Amino acid sequence: MTEPKAPYRYHVVERYAPFACRPAASRGRLYPEAESATRSPFQRDRDRIIHCGAFRRLKHKTQVFVHHEGDYYRTRLTHSIEVAQIARSVCRVFGLNEDLTEALSLAHDFGHTPFGHAGEDALNAAMAPYGGFDHNAQSLRVVTYLEERYGAFPGLNLTWEALEGLAKHNGPLMRKGEAKPLPVGIGDYVKTHDLELHTYASAEAQVAAIADDVAYNNHDIDDGVRAGLFSLEDLCAVPLVAEVVAEVDAAYPALDKARRIHEAVRRLISRMVEDIIAETGRRIEDLKPASAQDIREAGKPVVAFSEVMKTIDRELKTFLNNHMYRHYKVNRMASKARRVVRELFDLYMAEPNCLPTEWFEKAANGDAVSRARVIADFIAGMTDSYALLEHKRLFDISTYEL
Repeated sequence: MTEPKAPYRYHVVERYAPFACRPAASRGRLYPEAESATRSPFQRDRDRIIHCGAFRRLKHKTQVFVHHEGDYYRTRLTHSIEVAQIARSVCRVFGLNEDLTEALSLAHDFGHTPFGHAGEDALNAAMAPYGGFDHNAQSLRVVTYLEERYGAFPGLNLTWEALEGLAKHNGPLMRKGEAKPLPVGIGDYVKTHDLELHTYASAEAQVAAIADDVAYNNHDIDDGVRAGLFSLEDLCAVPLVAEVVAEVDAAYPALDKARRIHEAVRRLISRMVEDIIAETGRRIEDLKPASAQDIREAGKPVVAFSEVMKTIDRELKTFLNNHMYRHYKVNRMASKARRVVRELFDLYMAEPNCLPTEWFEKAANGDAVSRARVIADFIAGMTDSYALLEHKRLFDISTYEL
């Protein structure tokens, strides 16, 4: 009789740097689970993120433009994919864990409201008496509580390293031993699962965070030029942009507008990524980290822009703020978006029985603070199109669609 074959298990060939997050050394999950036979813990995190509802909704959540303004403009989904591509490239140079940085890149915007920052501003203002609203904290709340998929636990039960990276997307939240108010979603969670909020995040998380910066600066340039809000010539007020545009024009003097934009943007991304690699390499050489914990306890980011590129990054942000985010066309849409979010919030607070049944059941049992948080969770999870449709259902008396 033939002996049954043992189940196949993935074979990990670790070629990680000493300071990388190694799958075998993961601090595990809040709710213990048997490990996968074919995937590392961080691969499993990434897969859970890709298959969850919050990830699919990113397709219809926008960055600057609202969903109906054109199919070409970036959404939170396309942005997250671009962040993951940049982050994986940087991780590969330094021998970091690409699966962990990809998971963080794909999940970092889960907490964003519909209509980008205009929607978040409106929801935060509405929630001011009830603890406020913060999209980074909401991302953690989504993956630890709001996603309802598994029978054994709430959320996605991601590894400690993934949760740490989401919570510390912008760096440490406190000093060691300090007691201070934390954003709702983070403060509640760390009461039962310590994410060491006084340290920096892993190198992989730092890569995902700076890749986010590179991606949104450059795709907003691309989208802004294509939308006619400003031109490449306007952008040449930023010296690095002037330099790369001159390179493009010298190499391709008769290039059409669309390809000229793309050639300039891809060069800007390359310059920023190359700067990150050079500066991070210098910092690693100075620090000589022997473990992932050495990165966390370095006292400053290890993955970073050089001082020169930091100045350029600020110049780009200032330009985009003045020429894109404050453009009257964007302001008009943002004004509408804020009204939609605020009016939905106020109506649900006054008449929670207008919420869908499963959300009404959550909101009905509790005080005003807990009801407001349920409503914030519901609104934050909406796509642009759903928020507009829900607003129409509730405020347009000529519609009979329920």
